Parts: sequence; C-alpha cells; structure tokens
Amino acid sequence: MEELSAFKRFVRKWKRQSKVLRFFYVLFFIVYTVGLVLFTKSVLSLAGIETVVRVIVLLFFYVHLFVLGLGGLLLLYTNKKKLLTGLLVLSGLYSGLFGFAYYYVEKTYNIIDSVQKKYVNYTSVMVSLKDKSEFSTIGIISSKEDPTGYVIPKMMIEEHSIKGKLVEYDDYISMMSDMYDGKIDAMFVAESYVTMFSTYEKFTNVGTETKVVYTMTKELENVDNVTYSTKKLTEPFTLLLMGVDSTGDGIASGASFNGDSLMLITFNPKTLNATVFSIPRDTYVPIACRNGAENKINSSAYGGTSCVVKTIENLTGIEIDYYLKVNFTGVVKLVDDLGGISLDIPISFCEQDSQRRFGEHLICLEKGYQKINGEQALAFARHRKTLALGDFQRVQHQQMVVEAMARELRNIKSVEDFYKLLDDVANNIDTNMSTNQILSLYGVAKDMLINMMGEEDFLTIEKTFLTGYDLTMYVDSYRSFVYTFQYYKQSLDDIVHLMKVNLELEKPKLRKSFEFDINEEYKPYVTGKNYYKEEKRELLPNFVGNSKSAVEAWANERNISVTFKEEESSSPVGQIISQSAHHGKLVSLVEKLEVTVSKGGSSVTPPSGDEGEGDPVEETLPDFQGWSIQQFHSWKNKLKGTNLVIDLVELSVDDLLTLEGIDLKKDMIYKQSSPKGTKIADISTLKVYYYKEETQKEE
Repeated sequence: MEELSAFKRFVRKWKRQSKVLRFFYVLFFIVYTVGLVLFTKSVLSLAGIETVVRVIVLLFFYVHLFVLGLGGLLLLYTNKKKLLTGLLVLSGLYSGLFGFAYYYVEKTYNIIDSVQKKYVNYTSVMVSLKDKSEFSTIGIISSKEDPTGYVIPKMMIEEHSIKGKLVEYDDYISMMSDMYDGKIDAMFVAESYVTMFSTYEKFTNVGTETKVVYTMTKELENVDNVTYSTKKLTEPFTLLLMGVDSTGDGIASGASFNGDSLMLITFNPKTLNATVFSIPRDTYVPIACRNGAENKINSSAYGGTSCVVKTIENLTGIEIDYYLKVNFTGVVKLVDDLGGISLDIPISFCEQDSQRRFGEHLICLEKGYQKINGEQALAFARHRKTLALGDFQRVQHQQMVVEAMARELRNIKSVEDFYKLLDDVANNIDTNMSTNQILSLYGVAKDMLINMMGEEDFLTIEKTFLTGYDLTMYVDSYRSFVYTFQYYKQSLDDIVHLMKVNLELEKPKLRKSFEFDINEEYKPYVTGKNYYKEEKRELLPNFVGNSKSAVEAWANERNISVTFKEEESSSPVGQIISQSAHHGKLVSLVEKLEVTVSKGGSSVTPPSGDEGEGDPVEETLPDFQGWSIQQFHSWKNKLKGTNLVIDLVELSVDDLLTLEGIDLKKDMIYKQSSPKGTKIADISTLKVYYYKEETQKEE
C-alpha cells in the first residue's frame, strides 16, 4: 500500500509540472535512448578499431542517459527550468551526433560488406565457328561446379531443347582446339571467351571466327567466395591481386577473368614494407586443377580463383592468405576519384580506351613526367604492343600505377571524396576477406597516416623481376606450337626468399656484392633480375629424314625408350618417316617414343607438267615483310611435301598501331607469325599479315 501511495504521489506531482516541459523531457529522453541504442550497435560493429576509446565513449554516453533520466526528473520536479533546458539541449546535440555517426558508420560498414560478393551474375554462351549451322556434337566442361562451363549450360540445354551429343572436357583450351579442328561443332563457355582466348596465337581472331548461338545469364552463389585464411591483418600477410580486364562497370557480372595480371604481394604492417611479384601471363607452370599438367599460368584462371591460388602456392611454396580480384576498367574511376596520378611515362604510345575503342577514342600519351587521368592510367597499364619487353614491361607499368595510386591517397580531404572512392573500390573488387578482417586494416592505415606526415615514401615497396627465357614449343592441348616463358629457378628462389623475409618466415641473406658509380643515377636493386646460368629445357627434335642409329643414340643419352617399326615408303630404306610424339614437345614429357622407318617398296609419282619442276625444296622461312600477296602465293605454290597450314590475315587496327609512321601499301605483307630462318618442318601453322586498304578505310 505504501508503494502504491508513493507511485500516486509521483503521478500527482508529475501532473502538476508544466505540460511543455514534461513533453520535451519525455521526447528528448526517448530520442536520446533510441539514438544511443543505434549508436551502440554501430560502434560495436567496428570490431578491432580503437576498442578502449569505444568503451570509454559508450560509458560516457550511458552515464549521460542516467543523468538525463534521473537528474532531468529532479530538475523538472524542483522547477529548475534553465538547468533542465540546458540538459535537454545537450541531450539533443548528442542525439544528433548519434544519428550522424550511425549513418556514416552503417554506410561504411555496408560498403565494406559489399566488397565480398556473395552472389554473382554468371553469363554462359554456346559458340561455334561461323560456318556451322548444325550442332551434332557440343563440348561441355566436366566439372559440375563450373557455373559457366556446366551449371548454366545444363539449364540452357533444357530451355532451348538442344539435342547435340555432349562431349566432356577437363579444360577449355582442349575444347576450343577441338572445335577449331572440327572434332566438335560447338561448345559452352563464359561470355568473356574472346578475352580468354584471343591472347593465344591459334585463337587470335576468335572474335571474328566464331558466333554466339545461345546466351543465358543467372544469378548464382559466388563460387570464388571461399576463405583461405583467418590470419589477422595486423600480422604479415600475403595478398594475390588478380586483374579482370573487362569493358563492363563493376565486377559483380561474374565474367571469367583472363589471368593476364597476377601480382603476389606480401605486406608487413609492422614495418610498412611490401614486396610485389608480378608473374608474367605466359609463365609455364604446373596447373593445380589439371593434376599438375603444365601450361601458361593465365590458363589457371579458367578453373576459377581457387585454381589460380593453388597454382601460385605450389609454384612459390608460400601460403596465400587473401585474394583481391580487381576490374581494371574500374581503375578509370579510382584514379579520377584521387584527382589523377603523377607518373614518369617511359615511352610515347597510343592505346584503346576503356571500352576497347579506336579512332577518335584512342588514348595517346607522350614520354615524360606528367599527371594523368583514369583513362590514361588504364591505357598505360594495358599497353604492351610497342613495348620492347612486351608483357614483362607491362607488369612493371602496372606496378607503377598501383604505387602512384597509393601515394595519392594522402590527397583525400573531404568525407564525400572518401565515400566516392570507397564506393568505387567496393564496386570494382571482390575478395575473400571478411568485413571484420577488412576493418582490422584500420590500425595499419592509422600507422601509415602517421608515417606519411611530411614523408614522400611512407610505404616501402620492393620490386621483383622473374628472369627466364622464351621457348616456343608444341603443346598437345593446343594442337599447335605455343610461345611460353620459362623462368629460371634461381630467379624464382631469390624472389621467394625476399617474400619470406618480409613475412618473417626467413632471415635475410647478406648481399656480398654492390656496385656504385657516382657518375650514374642510382637504381634500386630488383630481386630476381640477374643473369643465371641454368640449363634450358630441351625440345624433341624432328627425326623425319634421319637414320635409325641417330635416333637410338639420342634416346640412349636421355634414357628414353624407343621402338621402331617399318613401313613401305617412297623414302630411302632406313630413313625415318614419322614419330609418335610431335616434334617440339618438351623432352621431359616423353617417356617412350615409337618411330616408323622406311623399308622402301613404294614408287614415287613425279609431278605432272611444270608444277614445281626444277624448283628447290624450301627448308626455312624467308622474310616475307615487303612481299606482295602475289609473290607470297608464288612461294606457297612451290612448297611440296609439307602439311604446313598457311593463313593470310588482314592487319587489324590494333596491329596498325605498331606500324605507325610506315607508308602502308595495299596487299603488302608486314608481319609473320614465325620469323625468318624458322625450319618449315618445325612448325605446323603459319600466319602472314597483310594490309588491305579497303578494309582499313571502312573502319
């Protein structure tokens, strides 16, 4: 009864107070409480960021809630209007602060959370060569987890009632080769197949030689969204940066990337030191998702991110903690968000714009130090046609762009600029880092901001260069000769050691030699860029025309099993007429060899009329540059006893960029796929490129 009586007295006293003050007291108490709850939720979501500060701030505002609730009531009852008004105004200001903080924290959290793409729009197409109209056999990837090679094609087959017999393949390259060779009529592949295959000589013109029969897009769970590490980003970690070279905006479209740009980065947040290892796309390595079969490293991208990660881990022996897939077209927006970047452009060049357009859309840059915008930065990162070192020089340019962007981060001065940059970053990258792991980078970013005050190079980036040699070999999956880059093991070992030192896994080795010339500009040491004496990989010779004893001697030296069989032939008795393994293949892949020897007995039919009569047999390729098409056809007609496939190809607009300044003449040859002096017996295909005036005028 006493408690009830006390409550009644409280209510009677409450009713005697000013209605206006009562209203504002209740209103501000509710607004403050709701605001504080939302503020608490947002502050607690910032895991790992200034934990002590967050706890102190929350305690302060909860103490104020107590003061507002109890103290405000006492002020109201004692009719101290001025103090109560001051308390309510202060609480209102705090409530506004809560709303402001909640909005920006939630906005930041949602943007960061969107970096890891949970679902992706995958697009699969059924393609065939342009002259095909019936599809009795169709290639499909055997892996049932492949969204564009199997999952969506199965849906497409059902929707369009496709009746062709399905032929399963373990990889896309063999499937595309079989379609080109007429073994299948069509195939299922990702929509970005032109980007995937056009970098290979056999499929240079895949965009114009094929057609899309059916297309289907489906939103599916991101197959690359897997976690590789739980390591905190406050410890030394590894990051694999992968380039998606698309013309689209954003990365959620799920286009299969071509793996042309692969950078393995190690970062030590304690020392703010990073190492960058750019892996040339043609590097010949064992591919993890193909049971260790060797191929160009960019082909690992066809097996998805997990295949790329595992392939590089096997190559380096270093565990990859995180990956970051970047849409390079997004570089345009990111650089523009930063207000441009300053670079010393080493050469003058012209390149397509971000949409792969020529003509008035060409991006041209002059040599020299300058500030460039996003389109110019992307053109610089993409260009390789006129570079002396081709792809090797291009990856160095990409490193320069990344470094320049890191330097420009200090110029962000407004909240709007920060969120515009953050939004564009999130839209153009995909990663396996969790939101909390990304938030843990706050501590690293804070250290960088502290160190960058007044410092030009607050972040140390150690560059590397993988040294090796070019090797054009016959690859079974391509059914043709393919250019590859063979790395020197010692060069890779030096690079791996540098990365492991930065990861604190190994102790640094003392460099015993150092050269310095006061008259020359000092250049920082580049790990891996050295002269290494290593034995080069051997290719299988073409034994056709040789003797049985020569083959036996060669095979015995290499412990290769060789068997012989005889066949009737027009060739001299005892002469080799064929071999089971294709010449130009890596000797390390040949365990046994079957060789066919001529036993004579077949008559030779002499050529009729004057066709080829008296003409010398061509053994090596001449230099066709400067020849007319008529001269080339005359040479071609004299070729006898060869299965060489010859293609005459018009120069593309891309090719013309490399011939700038040359007075081009109609039907004149300017390029050839194999150089002068190449043995005709050592190649299976030859492409000769000529200028067709009418076509270029139309373009």
